Amino acid sequence: MSREGPIRRVAIHDWGTHPCPPRELQRLLDRTAGIDCEFTVWDADTLADCDAVVTLFHHDEFLEEVEWVHNVRSGYDDFPLDAYRDAGVTMTNSTGVAGDLVGETAVTFMLTFAKGLHRFRDQQNTATWRRLPVDRPFELGTAEACVVGLGELGGSVVSRAGVLGMDVVGVDVRPVSNLGLDRVYDVNRLTDAVGDARFVVLTTPLTDQTEGLVGRDVFEAMRDDAYLVNVSRGEVVDQDALVDALKNDEIAGAALDVFHEEPLPGDSPLWELDDVVVTPHAAAQADNYGDKIADLVETNVSRLNDGQDPWNRVV
Repeated sequence: MSREGPIRRVAIHDWGTHPCPPRELQRLLDRTAGIDCEFTVWDADTLADCDAVVTLFHHDEFLEEVEWVHNVRSGYDDFPLDAYRDAGVTMTNSTGVAGDLVGETAVTFMLTFAKGLHRFRDQQNTATWRRLPVDRPFELGTAEACVVGLGELGGSVVSRAGVLGMDVVGVDVRPVSNLGLDRVYDVNRLTDAVGDARFVVLTTPLTDQTEGLVGRDVFEAMRDDAYLVNVSRGEVVDQDALVDALKNDEIAGAALDVFHEEPLPGDSPLWELDDVVVTPHAAAQADNYGDKIADLVETNVSRLNDGQDPWNRVV
């Protein structure tokens, strides 16, 4: 579909409440001065009379009805990019919006494990007053983190871990020199990269190459007092291998915000393991997430209407 005119009407697909309620996003967009554009929430299947849509998921009708689709997530592995290209529909995503938020969450997970805060929270449920063994807590600044995936999200984790005094190594498919890392490994050397790390933090996007990237060989290469932190996508990890590694004490624990199946099924063994922290794909959740999305959408409406390339263009 070729551009037939300016973006004048944008639908916000009614996706629910996460990561921000659509009607709240509409309110934030309606406050914008100087943009001649109407924003409306759609809960029907048709997008008639709209030039663009803001969405959480792909819907086939987008390919027939609109000129531009904005994905409020960074990940787009479930969007049929070839179909967008064939239809001439522009697609953008929200890379960069959640980087700082998820980076904060990843560091919080590391601090939680270093100080054993998850154990104290569990004890609070039974009014138990008991310190950890004296050799159990450790200083985060003495630990090494291996960050797998050095894009915007990985860079956010690296910078925050560095401020806390941690030694940080990285893993990526390309050389990265501007993050102040102690060392960057090629992804083919992942098992070497994780060998000395107390924390292995996953921030890589899901692709054909990264699906199942972290499996039994990686867990075998990790220290037995190391922790896995996954704030990327669940499919990056072989979940069965992770459960086995945790049950067999091959690694010390895991903080998991993403899973193969979401919500995480009630019969998953991950719920019951003491040194596993489960969060409901909420690492980017914050009271200003809607503001960040609104700013990006507003910017791209202006850029598209001025004949410029939009920020975060995927297709």
